[in-house]
Amino acid sequence: MELIKLIFATLFVAVFMGSVHAQNGNIQGAITDENGIYVPGATVLIENLSQGVVSDNDGNFTMVSVPEGTHQLLIKYLGYADIQKEINVIAGRTTTVSILLSSESVELDGVEVFGTGLGAQARALNVQKNKQNITNVVSSEQVGKFPDANIGDAVKRIPGITMQVDQGEARNIIVRGMAPQLNSVTLNGSRIPSAEGDNRNVQMDLIPSDMIQTIEVNKAVTPDMDGDALGGSVNLVTRTSPKRFRLSATAGSGINTINGKRILNGSFILGDRTKNDKLGWMVSASFNDNDFGSDNYEAEWTDEFEYNAFDDEDNLEEIEVNPYANVFEIREYKVQRVRRSFSANLDYKIDNDNTLYFKSIYNWRDDRENRFRLEHEILDGEDIGPNDFSINSDGNLTSFPVEAKRQTKGGIDNNRNKNRRLEDQRMLNFSLGGEHLFGKVQLDWLASYAKASEERLNERYAEYESEYRINFNGNEREPLYTPTNTVDADFASFELDEFSEENQYTDEEDVNLYVNAQLPMSFVEGEEGFLKFGAKTRIKSKKRDNDFTEYSPLGDEFDELGMLPTKDYSDSDFLAGSQYAVGTFATNEFLGGLDFQNSSIFEAEDVPDEYLTANFDVKESVYAGYGMINQDFSNKFSVLLGLRLEHTITEGEGNELIYDEEGDYAGTSKIKGETNYTNVMPGVHFKYNVAENTVLRLAWTNTLARPNYVDLVPYMEVNNEDEEIFIGNSDLDPTISMNFDLMAEHYFRSVGIISAGAFYKDIKDFIYIRQTENADGYEVYQPLNGKGANVYGAEASLQRRLDFLPGFAKNFSVYLNYTYLKSDTDGIFNEDGEERTDLDLPNTAPQMFNASLGYSSNKFSVRVSANYSDAYIDEIGGNAFEDRYYDEQLFVDFNANVALSKNLSLYTNLTNITNRPLRYYQGVKSRTMQVEYYGRRLNIGLKYDLF
Repeated sequence: MELIKLIFATLFVAVFMGSVHAQNGNIQGAITDENGIYVPGATVLIENLSQGVVSDNDGNFTMVSVPEGTHQLLIKYLGYADIQKEINVIAGRTTTVSILLSSESVELDGVEVFGTGLGAQARALNVQKNKQNITNVVSSEQVGKFPDANIGDAVKRIPGITMQVDQGEARNIIVRGMAPQLNSVTLNGSRIPSAEGDNRNVQMDLIPSDMIQTIEVNKAVTPDMDGDALGGSVNLVTRTSPKRFRLSATAGSGINTINGKRILNGSFILGDRTKNDKLGWMVSASFNDNDFGSDNYEAEWTDEFEYNAFDDEDNLEEIEVNPYANVFEIREYKVQRVRRSFSANLDYKIDNDNTLYFKSIYNWRDDRENRFRLEHEILDGEDIGPNDFSINSDGNLTSFPVEAKRQTKGGIDNNRNKNRRLEDQRMLNFSLGGEHLFGKVQLDWLASYAKASEERLNERYAEYESEYRINFNGNEREPLYTPTNTVDADFASFELDEFSEENQYTDEEDVNLYVNAQLPMSFVEGEEGFLKFGAKTRIKSKKRDNDFTEYSPLGDEFDELGMLPTKDYSDSDFLAGSQYAVGTFATNEFLGGLDFQNSSIFEAEDVPDEYLTANFDVKESVYAGYGMINQDFSNKFSVLLGLRLEHTITEGEGNELIYDEEGDYAGTSKIKGETNYTNVMPGVHFKYNVAENTVLRLAWTNTLARPNYVDLVPYMEVNNEDEEIFIGNSDLDPTISMNFDLMAEHYFRSVGIISAGAFYKDIKDFIYIRQTENADGYEVYQPLNGKGANVYGAEASLQRRLDFLPGFAKNFSVYLNYTYLKSDTDGIFNEDGEERTDLDLPNTAPQMFNASLGYSSNKFSVRVSANYSDAYIDEIGGNAFEDRYYDEQLFVDFNANVALSKNLSLYTNLTNITNRPLRYYQGVKSRTMQVEYYGRRLNIGLKYDLF
């Protein structure tokens, strides 16, 4: 209610102040290129008045309170000659103007800028150059220079950013070493909801890159941006209507080398404006069907070993051995991902002072998966006697008995699931907004509704188990179990462990409302300045509703694996190595065809301890207001100073599982928790133009990151089988950070940039999962606030066409950036209650690097790109031995484009040339926890552009 009052007060003040103006008028304009595409980031000046503005993402600009009379507009655009336009301003009225940047302006001192229209690099760098804050900007055409199908793969090429991959596709974004949940991802300025069940991560691989017009990475946020951007804020700007008719379409196909399966992709963009320039529209769609898979093996390591002998105190005998893999798995994945994306955008100009717009996007991805997993886990403790294992003279455990499980993962047999587990992910966003001019006051507002959901219905498992002895090779880098006697490990004698089916559903809904007002206000005579203020509310709800059922056959027809339809899924070309033979499993067709609802065949049993603590219902409301002043002190130096206030209210409901004295499930109870807090976040941004194309920026900002919902939900789960306890924490504080940023940039007139900077983050109350051991020997896991952390680093980048070279060499271009990070933490305790002093902040990659070498002429372009991120700690364990690390990654890609005509071109992409796997390791780099290979992907297609 208070926010509603603030919004109306803001509107009243804006309209009132807008009516108080003298003999002045306003100028509104749009800047386009010769193809009717809007030009962002252009500087528009009236030099004799020392008055200027910058065109927005849609190429529009507004100059308010301009004295009546005739004036000369000067338009500056990096890479193009200056343009002058005479305009007559009438008091009390808004004068409109259209400005065209044509290819005739491209010649600069004998340097020719190649490409259609203005070119991607020029657009992005002009926007970046004229921003007050530290930002990286990438346009859609720039993204098109790389072989990136989704936004996640495109964003990873920006300085200071790395991505966590899922099935070979970039999914979770890490900005300057900050974990995915510490960063903000917005669509047209509104926060994108997350379909992830246990965190706030936005699934970047859900959004096709060809649906986005511009990517803005704000590394130092201003007060008019959401404050929950501890690492940074990534804003995705959807396409808007062109100045005139535009049609663009692509169609292609390809192949995955891991399985020889096809890739299909296509997209189109269609837009136009009415003749009276009132209504503009654009529709676009994208489709991608990728049938692939991955080859995987995993290991869990321990340095403890017990067997069935007792010491003088009647405890199990424990022998000192070298670290060994007590769990080892081989996994074969069969995956199909089908992406569909649709967008429709409208804008309507009521008059020169008022415009309304509607933006929408709908992303829908089907992820179908079969997984065939061979798991071995050591039988130790009371299950193993002194003659059941062997240890060599070096202290290595070389053989021991295991419990082996062969598990088929799939789904039901229908047109949607196709005997696979179907993960149905959807994200939609509808926004209605307006831009208005009341005298000299600019007012904009937006109301949006967004929803993200993930549904996994009828996810099935068939698991068969056996026990036998194995030989362990003791190789930490490439661990391997092999049966001591192959007859004992015969798949046909594996006995039924369980059939099960689960349903999972998670959704998050966001309602966003905001209003901003801006008016000229200067505290320095003869210099420009403005005051901007506004209010925003975000109402969010998130819920997760899962279930899990076990099905026990009433007959004996499923007792052994050899009695079922089976298939050997071993692959001699298994990318992890042919020695990793996954073996034979129940087929996914058999699993999909089982009639679990037939009570004459199966008995069903609900298993609440498998899902109830994962279910929750959370409501979060954020009310925010801000004010900021931007003041020029000269034509070189400006300061933006402001403050943002955010009040958060979170209410959560979870479940506590109750167990009897024997550890059996005895019921559940609901638990509720509530928290609220207020954050005051001041900030200041300095910008100094050392020369016309050289900019120095300095910023002091304050940001936050709210806890993950699953951590805030009050719940408790006791896992008696694994002797583990998981507890939620409604008392978690948000993580806050004080940030300092320094950046120097020099922009080349022939379109390019060289930049270098440093940054520092002083973080308080970061959240980690504390692992302890209770009196009963159970491992207890609970999210807690650490004391603090420090992150400091430096980054440098270079984008440049080598036009100073002679002959054909001037057509080469380079794209380079490097980021270095260092972090430390306080307040993290190990399982013995001792504070650890040897830890980096999780997800802070010490080094990140991008390199690209391209060659481009009027008819042909080719590019080789490399993306590298260093290893970093991913998950904190109970001690250093148990810490999990995400290993370093180096991806090399290639793409080429040939112009067949003015409008038609042929493209080809080859990704992951080095066949780089995803790899985790435990404690030390040589100790593999997981390795997953994806192979290479080749794609070829046609692109048609009609402007």
